[in-house]
Amino acid sequence: MKLISEFVDQDIRILTESTKDGKKSYVIEGIFMMADTKNRNGRVYESKVMKPAIEKYVREQVNTGRAVGELNHPDGPTINLDKVSHRITSLKIEGSNVVGRAQILDTPMGKIVQGLLEGGVKLGVSSRGMGSLEHRESAVYVGSDFQLTTVDIVQDPSAPEAFVNGIMEGVEYVWDNGILKAQQIEAYETEIKKARGPRQIAESQARVFADFLSKIKL
Repeated sequence: MKLISEFVDQDIRILTESTKDGKKSYVIEGIFMMADTKNRNGRVYESKVMKPAIEKYVREQVNTGRAVGELNHPDGPTINLDKVSHRITSLKIEGSNVVGRAQILDTPMGKIVQGLLEGGVKLGVSSRGMGSLEHRESAVYVGSDFQLTTVDIVQDPSAPEAFVNGIMEGVEYVWDNGILKAQQIEAYETEIKKARGPRQIAESQARVFADFLSKIKL
């Protein structure tokens, strides 16, 4: 299984609500995911794959109050509670779109989101999940084993992602005693973290990237 993240090219509405103590409460809503169309990453989520994944996520996460997301994508599929910025309160399929609503939380990361919104910064959402990929003609189709992990708040990531994050999306994950673990990634991270200075870091990244490319199975 691979870590799969997708940015949605749709404007997210920002709403403000008043709490009982008179403070502002921020809510974002809009299209969180899309099915049956090739996205900017050249991937397609068919409705027959998207629908059961969304229904499972709503049943197990949204309806139980456990559907939380982070500010920016982390390096893997695990939710880091110290980085949580919002709680997804609604997620439903409308045609080929998955429309969502999320409450910005009063957490350290949530306060950063609030400050960015108040400063006029345009933010978006990006889904994060696990699944297999199948190459068909000019597109890559997400497999029926797709599992939605969460929807994170991000800036438009059309520009190149941080190097390590880019590698993470291509890494194969395996189940080990009920825990998803990345293969080879720890060695990559260790090499990059040991590098000192811009030149050494760049050289380390180049070596890791070359090794990563050599392991990609087309």
